Amino acid sequence: MANLPQVSNVPQISSKWKAALDPVLANLLINGQLLSSVTLQNGTTAVNHKLGRLPQGWFVVSPQGPSGNVYQASQQPNPTLTLSLVNNAVLITDLWVF
Repeated sequence: MANLPQVSNVPQISSKWKAALDPVLANLLINGQLLSSVTLQNGTTAVNHKLGRLPQGWFVVSPQGPSGNVYQASQQPNPTLTLSLVNNAVLITDLWVF
């Protein structure tokens, strides 16, 4: 069994936790929103992403049927509020936006 110290210095513990957690908390995927039951129409659908900032990316989570070809539209009319997605079929899905 390893010899672990019985008493630790509180500032040292705080520093170690901070060093371990900061990279995790800075990860863009963690700082996202799960948008549930989003209906993507055949064509372009504007989705309120609820991030309050420009999204860095997104992906489809648990589609309820064939997802077809879902992609981001080249024109994003209001990117700080909505994400314009294009699909070739109607699809109800969850989206993770980060």
